[in-house]
Amino acid sequence: MGVMQRVAASTFLLAGMVFSNAQAQSLPTLVEFYFDEDAAAKPIRAVPPEQADVVDQLMKLRERGRKGVEATAQLASIAYGEGRDELGAKLYQEATAAVAETSVQARGLRWNQGWDLYRRGDAEGALGLWLKAGENTRGNPSWMPPTLALALWKLGRKDEALSWFAAAVRTEPEQWSDPNRFAQLLPNWKDAERAQLVDVQQAWLANPPAWP
Repeated sequence: MGVMQRVAASTFLLAGMVFSNAQAQSLPTLVEFYFDEDAAAKPIRAVPPEQADVVDQLMKLRERGRKGVEATAQLASIAYGEGRDELGAKLYQEATAAVAETSVQARGLRWNQGWDLYRRGDAEGALGLWLKAGENTRGNPSWMPPTLALALWKLGRKDEALSWFAAAVRTEPEQWSDPNRFAQLLPNWKDAERAQLVDVQQAWLANPPAWP
């Protein structure tokens, strides 16, 4: 039995509900600036992802009860990356069930699963999770304007995407008005994701929405 088959065999929870009806959800009210860092908005890594035996090491962490949430989330991300969406959803549900609903950890799990869904072609599900991850935050997280703009543009909700991107530019005009800065600003994004945000930036440049 392969390693990921063993992961699947050890995971017995039913798949959790993913927010696949994000287009029916209302977006939060835009504010003028988004300066705040958010501890939830970072990749969850219990083991360096470049490690050759990363899955084995993550399984051992789960078995030993050490970094269980982080290890489970990283395994979930690996499963999604291999196209095993059902297993990824089950593992994220397991990790989420182990933390408080409104905790930074829970928001981090939603933020990470959102990226996994987006990279599997489910922009609606990603948007729903990112909206959920943005709840119960202190301040106005800086990750929200570019990330929501990315998903909304992908979904064809272009006016809304431009409004969110404009919030990023209002917050840090020297950064977000220059697409040459995107690689530095968004180091964890894929090239194709940054390229899509350039499309948003170009549309914003052609017709910047007014505030408010």
